[in-house]
Amino acid sequence: MNVITDSFRVAWIDFMFIKRNIIVVLLTSLVTPLLYIVAFGYGFGSGATVEGFDYIAFMIPGVISISTMTSCFNNVATKVMIQRTYYQSFDELFLCSMKPTSIVLGKAWAGMVRSIISCSILYTIGLFITDDMHLTLQAVGIILVCCLTYALLGVVAGMLSNSHLTMTLFTTLVITPMSFLSGTIFSLDALPDFAQYILYALPLTHSTDCIRSAILGTEFPWISLAIIICYAVAFIIISRHVVVKGRH
Repeated sequence: MNVITDSFRVAWIDFMFIKRNIIVVLLTSLVTPLLYIVAFGYGFGSGATVEGFDYIAFMIPGVISISTMTSCFNNVATKVMIQRTYYQSFDELFLCSMKPTSIVLGKAWAGMVRSIISCSILYTIGLFITDDMHLTLQAVGIILVCCLTYALLGVVAGMLSNSHLTMTLFTTLVITPMSFLSGTIFSLDALPDFAQYILYALPLTHSTDCIRSAILGTEFPWISLAIIICYAVAFIIISRHVVVKGRH
C-alpha cells in the first residue's frame, strides 16, 4: 500500500494544477474530439451505417478511445520530459526516498484524470445523441484500463525523450498514425488482410474494439483486453527500468 500512497503524493501537485485550471484542461481535452464528432460524424458520415450501427454511434466510442490515448500520453509525456530536461525537478523525487514504481504511477495518475474527464463528457454526449450507446460498468472499467496504459506509455516516452523535437518525432510517427488507423473512425474490415494484421499489433486497435463492444453491446473481445493489459504491464516495467537507470 505504501507504493500506492506514495504515488498519490507524487501526483498531488498535478491534481491541484488540474483543479485550478479546470476550464483550460476541459478546452484543451475536448476541442479535438468534438471536431472529430462534428466533422466526421455529421459531415462525412451523416446517414451512413457501419457494422449495423449508425455511423455516429460507431464513431463516438472510437473518439473516446482516441481520447484515452491522446489526453494521457500528451500531458504525461510532455510534463515528464520538461521536468527532466528543463527544470530538472524530476530528480527531487529521488531525494524523498520514493520507490521507482511510485514515481511512475504518480506521473500516470494525473494524465488519467485529464483523460477520464474528457472521456466522461464525450460518453455523456454520445448517450444523448444516439440510442445505440449504453452506459455500462464494463465500458467504464475498460476506459480506466486504457487510460492507465497510455499514461504509462507517456511516462516511457517522457523518460526517453531529451527535447521537444524528440517528443514531436515520437508523436508524429507513433501516436498520430495510431489515432487514424486503429479502427477509430472507420471499420478495419475495409482494409486488406495484411494491413489488418499490422494494425492489430497496435494497442489502440484493441482499445477501440473493447470500448466499442462494451458501449454498443456487441460480443466482447476478451483477447483484446488481455493484450491491452500486457501492454500496460510492459509499459510499467519499461518505465520503471528507465527511472531506475536515470536515478543511477
